[in-house]
Amino acid sequence: MPDKRIKTSVGIWAFGPAITRFVPGGYHPDLSGCPVEERVQKALAGLGPLVDGYEFHYPGEINEENVTRIQDILGPDHDIYTICYGLVPVPHYALGALINPDAGRRREALTSMKRGIELAARVGAKYIYWPGNEGYNYPFQRDYSRMWAWFIEGIQECVEYANTLNVTFILEHKNSEPAMRILLRDIGVAMFVIKKLKELGTDVDNVKINMDWQHLIMNGEPLGEYAALLAGEGLLGHQHANSGWGSFDDDNMVGASFFMETLDLAKELQRSGYGKNGERIGFDLFPYTEDPVEAVKRSILQWEFIYDLAGRIDDQELQQAKNKADAVAAYRAVYTALGLDAVYERQVYARYAGR
Repeated sequence: MPDKRIKTSVGIWAFGPAITRFVPGGYHPDLSGCPVEERVQKALAGLGPLVDGYEFHYPGEINEENVTRIQDILGPDHDIYTICYGLVPVPHYALGALINPDAGRRREALTSMKRGIELAARVGAKYIYWPGNEGYNYPFQRDYSRMWAWFIEGIQECVEYANTLNVTFILEHKNSEPAMRILLRDIGVAMFVIKKLKELGTDVDNVKINMDWQHLIMNGEPLGEYAALLAGEGLLGHQHANSGWGSFDDDNMVGASFFMETLDLAKELQRSGYGKNGERIGFDLFPYTEDPVEAVKRSILQWEFIYDLAGRIDDQELQQAKNKADAVAAYRAVYTALGLDAVYERQVYARYAGR
């Protein structure tokens, strides 16, 4: 069993109206127009000590005008853990922010991002950059070379500004939505961007990667393997915990699907010592028809259960199986932790022998 839990955070967007293009009023219309401060109060009342901190998009959910009120509501026991890039839903940047064809809009976007980084520095938060509007929808729509040059230049300027304020800059990938072909579309591209920044002379020590589990799942990317890869490169900066069916960014409750992959991830996080340097499990959920507080609560409880299960897997037995690439032996170790032990085996054999 793990000696100490990993701290948690949750995106405040989980407590919104859950708007979709087919339900423009949202599945929770009672939360439409609900001030962010009120959402924070509801979350605190329902989740209490299960959540250590909260995540907000700048400037839509948190900004210079409401940050003090939010901090007062959070009090001394909860913090603002991340400030997230928030220009994705702004129609002004429908054709991208850092890659917008209009140079003026590119500069406006950079100014907004720098203000978000400044706010992160002010409250002691990390800055997450998920560029969902940086991409294209059709072949022939973009000048690829110019688009990528603008993209790298923009990120470089923001990272270098974050460095001056000692703010950790975290990249988050996703393959699609709202841009149909997002530039930062997989873990490999995220690592490429960091490599490119380093080649250009930018200090990337504070540049990390956020693993949004459903973003990996919908890409067919392996959770456990990529956690180990990123940890080995010193890039494992954050986790956005969720699950889904695998074809869309469902942001369902943790452990609702891809259970084994999530268990494998938990084991790799334990192996790498994730959380020892303050890293957290951030819950990124979109409860369409569920009660938001209950969906977040259930996700946290199920994650803790999965994490504890991973701690029960015999490390020596599992490593011996891995040394031989022995899948049968590996699953013997895993299922023993789940309850398929020698006693249960004997019961099964007796059941079959009695037929």
